Amino acid sequence: MRVLLTGGALIALLVGSGFTTGQEIMQYFVAYGYRGVASVALMLLLFIYVNFSFVSAGYEQQFSEPKSIYQYYCGKLLGSFFDYFSVVFLFMSFWVMIAGAGAALHQQFGWPNWIGGVAMGSLALVTLLLGFKRLVEIIGLIGPLLSVLAIVIGIVSYAMAPDGLQNYAEQLEPLVTDRTVLQASSNWFIACASYVGFCMMWLAAFMTNLGKSASSRKEARWGATLGAVMFSLAVLAMMLGLAAHLDDVAGTQIPTLALIAKLHPTLALGFALIVFVAIFTTAAPLLWAPVKRFAPDENSQRHRILLVVLAVIGTLVGLTIPFDRLINIVYVINGYVGFALLFLMLAKDIRTRLFKSEAATVLHP
Repeated sequence: MRVLLTGGALIALLVGSGFTTGQEIMQYFVAYGYRGVASVALMLLLFIYVNFSFVSAGYEQQFSEPKSIYQYYCGKLLGSFFDYFSVVFLFMSFWVMIAGAGAALHQQFGWPNWIGGVAMGSLALVTLLLGFKRLVEIIGLIGPLLSVLAIVIGIVSYAMAPDGLQNYAEQLEPLVTDRTVLQASSNWFIACASYVGFCMMWLAAFMTNLGKSASSRKEARWGATLGAVMFSLAVLAMMLGLAAHLDDVAGTQIPTLALIAKLHPTLALGFALIVFVAIFTTAAPLLWAPVKRFAPDENSQRHRILLVVLAVIGTLVGLTIPFDRLINIVYVINGYVGFALLFLMLAKDIRTRLFKSEAATVLHP
């Protein structure tokens, strides 16, 4: 169960507004044609390593504060940069969740954007007032269900229109040219790097904290691996489903809702609520991270006040910028910085492994 909760929490953090609405999948994978499949495969390998490393470091080092993970990998100077940068980026990502919640309910029900945004901000705030442990229990159970649902939707969508992938590349080109379909980058490899990068900035403090609270190293690592595999399968299935119905989903704020409505209009009503729940599972951890950075004690008055202040500010800002543009700006730019962290992680892990190997040789020549 702990492995499932760890993997589920990872999935829940990643399947936020960008994923469940389909905007992330469109901009980072569908927009590159068949090369998007190669991007998913590369993403899977990188995610397994990244999450494996985060939870292992959290379990072994038992950091007193989540921010210490950056200094562990990058040293004091660069670690401080990534620490403060991540706080700003995570809070900006919370804006994206608010915008996504408003856009989802507006597209499906015609409600003003502020209704979904305010509801999302309030739900995240109330949950976080209950504490981190309760947060993990809630989203850890929801995460796997969302992943399975995304896989089923993608497979069913593709099965209904398998011929849609035959002319996929030809249909895509003019849509990218006139920016009906936005691209995260001019190159699929760089787009993948950016995607993994911004996800890493989301995952660093959260997965380190999960690793710290794990009962064993094995439990933490298996949970991280399970989460990475399930999420990648969900991305692949959703990509194929959206690509097979490109004409119907291109240019929409919430591509998955357009896809579900095509399968059956009645299903779109229920799926709009599922999208809302999925956004919540990401919004709450994104709001938790910056609050935890400046007010570590969850029982303190300072923690509660900062939580309320940031929830209100994030909700107001998130309701002022169009959802698809927000993703294209916030995620892409911050993704490049996040990907730089990957190389520092690799260097640290290689040095650590070599040091252990040399120490073992000295002790047991």
